[in-house]
Amino acid sequence: MVLAHLRYLGMFGNMFRMPVIRSAKKALRASQTKKVFNDRRKKTMKEAVKNTKSLLKDKKTDDARASLSVAYKAIDKAVKRGVIKKNTAARKKSRLSAAIKKAA
Repeated sequence: MVLAHLRYLGMFGNMFRMPVIRSAKKALRASQTKKVFNDRRKKTMKEAVKNTKSLLKDKKTDDARASLSVAYKAIDKAVKRGVIKKNTAARKKSRLSAAIKKAA
């Protein structure tokens, strides 16, 4: 009863609505597939950035410089696929390089 009332009020948004039209079903499948790829790309980027930051934290500046190119590559690929915006990528890369310069 409560769930029906919440659904009526629209508290759950589109959580309970499934597409009826064939093209909408196909669009839903496509967006779910894209989400998997986008999440994977974002996770790779975050792991590369975290790896570089952890190397800096452990005072391994030479290893951090080597991992910086891996992080740049992951960030650039995320921009290319539209996972993050161009300015966000520029900010991330700038902060990473500034942190490495400061540590050296």
